[in-house]
Amino acid sequence: MVDMDQVMSIAGQQLREMFSASALWLEKSSADIDALNVFPVPDGDTGTNMMLTMRSAMDEAFRASDNSATEISGAMAKGALMGARGNSGVILSQIWRGIAKGLEKKEIVTAKDLAEALKLASEIAYKGVSNPVEGTMLTVIRDAAGGAKKRINAGSEDIVEVLDAAVNAAAESVANTPKLLKALRDAGVVDAGGQGVYTILDGALRYLKGETEQMRLRKPQIIVSELPSTVPAPQISPVDEVPFGYCTEFLLKGEKLKPESIRRRLLNKGESLIVVGDKNAVRIHIHTLTPGVIVNIATKLGTMH
Repeated sequence: MVDMDQVMSIAGQQLREMFSASALWLEKSSADIDALNVFPVPDGDTGTNMMLTMRSAMDEAFRASDNSATEISGAMAKGALMGARGNSGVILSQIWRGIAKGLEKKEIVTAKDLAEALKLASEIAYKGVSNPVEGTMLTVIRDAAGGAKKRINAGSEDIVEVLDAAVNAAAESVANTPKLLKALRDAGVVDAGGQGVYTILDGALRYLKGETEQMRLRKPQIIVSELPSTVPAPQISPVDEVPFGYCTEFLLKGEKLKPESIRRRLLNKGESLIVVGDKNAVRIHIHTLTPGVIVNIATKLGTMH
């Protein structure tokens, strides 16, 4: 917990503890988030995938060589990329990549730093997705960043106030997702990935407010769609997954890898394509009817993990 008289900045160690609380908060609601999952594929695993990605991020954070904000956030970004699961997990890894970029060379985090990090998180997450869709976790992280920025522009230098503004904006954004995405509107649910983003930010805020004991006793709020369902909830089975293609995901390691070039080669090979990373490691996620083609392309570029 951060001393409420010293919220003008937080150190790297507090940043790690804050997001560790977020990870646990997300874990408590992972099954509820799974139940919301209807887009892009109704496979009921968004909460689980985001939880496992957060675990990987935190494992790396606790192995960081020092306690600076730049080191902790960089470690989280690395861990999230290495352990990203599913469409939502890969996007979440890019959110952490953006946060790490916003905290580069920072020993501590100020409210302005946090707002900038959230802005970069949104920008980098959008860039990582080949066909960004509104009404998803992309929209929610963008709106959260906008809420933080508005509070900064209003003159606040208090991290709790700025994060509170981001959380409130995220909650409103999640509630609005069915209005932006027909699949959600038809099912009468909010976006699962967006709910996950809200839960992560809400967990961080509750930690800063000193609510760790309450977090142990309570479950996170699941935002409810205000729109009624017009179709039955999807029944998940192996047969249902076929029209969406096979979820094909792996980490490609090599030398001089070019994520943008790889993305272009895979663009017409399936749906929900995400290609992110750097010259040494690239995370690939795609839903395809021809996974063998994807594997063949990848093995010519590096080694699959």
